[in-house]
Amino acid sequence: MRIALYEPDIPQNTGTILRTCACLGLEAHIIEPAGFPVTDRAFRRAGMDYLDRVAIIRHGSFAAFEDWRARERLALVLLTTGATRSYLDHTFRDDQVLLFGRESAGVPEAVHQAADARICIPMRHGLRSLNIAVAVAMVAGEAIRQTGNFGR
Repeated sequence: MRIALYEPDIPQNTGTILRTCACLGLEAHIIEPAGFPVTDRAFRRAGMDYLDRVAIIRHGSFAAFEDWRARERLALVLLTTGATRSYLDHTFRDDQVLLFGRESAGVPEAVHQAADARICIPMRHGLRSLNIAVAVAMVAGEAIRQTGNFGR
């Protein structure tokens, strides 16, 4: 299982997500450009000393990410507030990349169209979204529960 972040905006959230990936044994992908310098220093405060324990793969653009994904034959699962299907109803598999959009803007329509599946975290009506690091933890936990791939 892999977690991908589309042009992340907030280094503290990205650091927290990288720490989550380290603890859960998940590969982390960052699709650039990010809204901050993509350096260890930007992540250190939230990621702490966990950054040495996570595989971080950087992609210079969404097109580069898509080229990589095609070579690896991986399905793209987009987490989006625009989806109607709950992540709890999705069947997670090892050959999927879970993609989370920008904190400020989500992902553009072209990324929506590239997704093999679009899922959401059900929420109370009138509320916009959860913090991205919380969303990653929730969905990753369910994906690991379903696939049994904890810590690989």
